[in-house]
Amino acid sequence: MSTPHEPRLARVAAIVADPTRSRMLAYLLSGEYASASELAQIASVTPATASGHLGKLLDARFVVCEPRGRHRYYRLADAEVAHALEALALVAERDGHDRAWAHPERKRLRYARCCYGHLAGQLAVSVFDALQREERLRSTPSGFELSDSGLQWLQALGMNPGSPNGRRRFAYRCLDWSERRDHLAGQLGDEIYQHLTKVGWLRRTDGRAVEVTVRGERELLPRLSGDAD
Repeated sequence: MSTPHEPRLARVAAIVADPTRSRMLAYLLSGEYASASELAQIASVTPATASGHLGKLLDARFVVCEPRGRHRYYRLADAEVAHALEALALVAERDGHDRAWAHPERKRLRYARCCYGHLAGQLAVSVFDALQREERLRSTPSGFELSDSGLQWLQALGMNPGSPNGRRRFAYRCLDWSERRDHLAGQLGDEIYQHLTKVGWLRRTDGRAVEVTVRGERELLPRLSGDAD
C-alpha cells in the first residue's frame, strides 16, 4: 500500500549505508571543505570511484561543491545534514556506547571536537552548562537568545557576539553524539568556537579533534566550573 505522506527514508538510508560515502560524510562533519582527492584518500578508494560517490551525494543534496580552478571542493550541504548524521551515529552506537568511546583516539574526540562549525564533546557540554547558569540564555520559539548576564559573561571572555542575522537560527540545542546531552549550535555556537580558537584557548589538532591549550586551561576552564564567573 502506497504511503505518499510518510517520510521518504529509503533513499536517505541507502546513501548513508554505503561505507565509502559514510566515511566521506563523517570526515565532512568538521564543517570545512575537502577536495575530491582528499576524500578519496580518507575513504581508501580511487579518485574515479570517489567521483562516482560524490556525484550521488550531490544528487541527494547531502553535500555541495565549490569549483576552485582545476579542483573541486566539497562540504556538507547544511547543518540539518550534520545533525542527521550525528543522530544516526547515536542510534548506531547506543548498545555499545561506553565501549566505543573507550578507545584512546576516541577519547580525544569525546573531550572536544568540532561539529559543523561549532564545538562538540564534553567541553562543549560544559560551555552550554555555563551559559545556562544564572539565566545567561533565555528561551525563544526558535531556541535561545542572550540575556544581559549572558552577554556580560561572553564579554568577560573577550568576545563580542554578533546580533542574530536572520539567515539562520541564532542559538539552539544540539544533541551531542558522544555525551548524549545537549551542546550549543547555531550562529552563537559557531562564534564561540571561532573566538576560543582565535584567542588561542583551543587548538585544532588532526581531523575533527580539538584540544585545550595551556592558556585555555588557565583562562577558560575555571570559568566553565564557575570558579572565575
